[in-house]
Amino acid sequence: MGRQARQLSSSGFYHVVFRGINHQHIFENESDYTYFLKDLQYLKGSLVFEVHAYCLMSNHVHLLLREKCLGDISLIMKRLLTKYAMYFNRKYQRSGALIASRYKSVPVEADEYFIPLQRYIHQNPLKAGLVNNLDEYFFSSYREYLFGGGLVDTAFTLGLIDREEWIRLHQVQENDVFEVSGKLSVNDEEIRRRIMFHTNGSEPHEIGKWGKAERDSMLRKLKEAGLSIRQIERVTGISRGVIGKS
Repeated sequence: MGRQARQLSSSGFYHVVFRGINHQHIFENESDYTYFLKDLQYLKGSLVFEVHAYCLMSNHVHLLLREKCLGDISLIMKRLLTKYAMYFNRKYQRSGALIASRYKSVPVEADEYFIPLQRYIHQNPLKAGLVNNLDEYFFSSYREYLFGGGLVDTAFTLGLIDREEWIRLHQVQENDVFEVSGKLSVNDEEIRRRIMFHTNGSEPHEIGKWGKAERDSMLRKLKEAGLSIRQIERVTGISRGVIGKS
C-alpha cells in the first residue's frame, strides 16, 4: 500500500514534528542546535517561507511554518532534513537514517488553536523538566518573542494578540495535546459545557450582560483555559475585539 498523500493547508500554516529514529538524540551538543537553526534561517531566504514557532528537543523537533506557495512544505522539509542528517552523520561518523519515518505535518488555521499551539510547542522543555522558566531555554522561539531576533516572524502572532497577553497565556500550564495524526477540534456544545464549568452553570450568552469588570475577568479565564478567541466569540456572542482586549 502506498503512502497516504499529505494534507495541504489552505492557510499555508503547518505544525511539523520529526523525531530521531528509535528515539535517539538528533542533537548532541549546542553546536548541533545552532547548526540546525542557521540552516533553517538560510532556507528561509532561498525558499521563502515563514517560521512562527519552533522548539528543538534532544530527540525531536516542533516547527510551526507557513509556506508561501501551496505544497512547498515538502521541499522545505526535504532540504532541511537531508542537509542536517548529512551534517550529523559526518560529524559523528555514523551512517543510515537519522529521522524516524517521515516527518509529520498537520495543517493549522491562522486563528483556531494558533496561540495554544505555540504555547504547547514552547512548553516542551518546561514539561520535560529541563528548565524552570520558558525564557531559560535557548533552543525555542519563545525568547525571540520576548527579545527579538531574525529567524521567527513574530509580527503575525503579535497582530493577533498583544505581547503582554501572549506572555501571560504562556505562563498558564495546560494539558494541551496537539497530535500530528489529526487536527484537534471541539464542537460548540463542548465549548458551551467548558464555559459553563467556569461560570458555575451560567449560559455563555449571559456573560455579555455582566458588568465590564466581571465580564472581562471571565473572558481572561476562558482564554487561560485554552479556548480561542474565535470559539469564545462563537458561543458567547461577544465580539472578538472585546475578547482580545479583555
